[in-house]
Amino acid sequence: MSRSFFPEANRWKRRDVLRTLFFTAGAVGSASWLVGCGGSDSTAAAPTPGIGDMPDGEELPEIADELLGRFADIGPLQDADIHGVRSPQGFATRIVAINSELPQPEGMDASAPQTGGIGNRPWHIFPDGGGVVPRENGGWIYISNSEVPGAGTLGFTFPELAGLSTAIEEFTPGLAQVGTLVFDPDGTIVDSYTILSGTTFNCAGCVTPWNTWLSCEEFPNGQVWECDPYQPGEGLARPTLGFFSHEAIAIDPDERMLYLTEDMPDGRFYRWIPDPSDWPEGSDRAALQSGRLQVLAVRGEGVDAALDGPQAIEWLDVRNPHEPQHENRLPASTVFDGGEGVWFFKGVVYFATKGDDRIWAVDTLSQTIEVIYDRATAVAPNNILSGVDNLFVTSQGDILVAEDGGDMQVVVILPDGTLKPLLQVVGQDASEIAGIAFSPDGRRMYFTSDRGGRNGAGGFTNGLGMVYELILPNTL
Repeated sequence: MSRSFFPEANRWKRRDVLRTLFFTAGAVGSASWLVGCGGSDSTAAAPTPGIGDMPDGEELPEIADELLGRFADIGPLQDADIHGVRSPQGFATRIVAINSELPQPEGMDASAPQTGGIGNRPWHIFPDGGGVVPRENGGWIYISNSEVPGAGTLGFTFPELAGLSTAIEEFTPGLAQVGTLVFDPDGTIVDSYTILSGTTFNCAGCVTPWNTWLSCEEFPNGQVWECDPYQPGEGLARPTLGFFSHEAIAIDPDERMLYLTEDMPDGRFYRWIPDPSDWPEGSDRAALQSGRLQVLAVRGEGVDAALDGPQAIEWLDVRNPHEPQHENRLPASTVFDGGEGVWFFKGVVYFATKGDDRIWAVDTLSQTIEVIYDRATAVAPNNILSGVDNLFVTSQGDILVAEDGGDMQVVVILPDGTLKPLLQVVGQDASEIAGIAFSPDGRRMYFTSDRGGRNGAGGFTNGLGMVYELILPNTL
């Protein structure tokens, strides 16, 4: 199916090792399954409420009290299955892609690698952030970034070299790409192709309300690229969204704003406000060509006080928006140590910071920020989450957090604040989990082990990346 979406104009953890050697999403609910990053819903029958639908004065704790959570009643994790995944009783897994192998119509099994397959490209290495868009026939497309480092990534690991690495990056095309898996309604894989290439260290991103994919480059001069997931091709750079180590994006479609994280030790949290002509009121999409980039500053009693309760925030226009932001820091802006996943849900923007293992909540109504999970102060049994990374929020209020390291789990933060493990990948301790996304009917959840692979003996271990499908029981 061919269609055009573009306007006419125009861890400190395991990944650091790789960066050095080489010198990186539909909400789920009972009635509304497929929601783009940030909580916009352009395809489902029952749209997720935006901030304009909320009663005046309703804040985060009151919202949480009304939501029960889709995964509130799941049981403990069972023993690992043949694919190396522990999940609650009633769940099952399938492997749908493995690095350097052609995807198979029925998925990959634990036997020897296949020689034939779907598409004209082996699956890319280091799959990271991902998303899903629907097809007109009832199927769907899973979109997957490839987090392959390049010259510019040297400046991520060694910020003092960012200027040199950025200059080299200008003359050395990146090795990252964005690939797709195309599914029929019954889950059969029918195609696979590339929608972006030549970029560097593509980490997470966002499915837009208009069903394009925003892919984020994670290095000091990185950009955001907009891609058409419905056909092979190349994306378009969107420089208005800034030049920095982009990690992820969330979109508030009602207020027409984008929120962006920066994965650096001295990173910031940003929002982008389109010019009126870029995303006119009533328009179904933004052109993403002109707007204001702003950075967050915590006021009140300061960012540390956000552990104890909401603190007032202010948005400041960035300095020199078309230059690398690590060279143009505003002293009044607030540092967030390693920004990771971000998601917009019912007037709240959730985001993770890996440097301090925290989940933050920005209330866009009251313009406040608070910490809703802090590893250092969490008390058992609600302290099982470490290595926070990608985020996904279901339409029932579950916050799914993928771990970079930690126990290689996806952990659910329920609306009442209780934590439960949803799954765990074993035998791949050098990897991380990312790329959480759901099929339009909500029955299948996709995630990556971005450094998993075959062990040569019919099982799986550390490797160059693979994509899993978690099949949910009918009771959920």
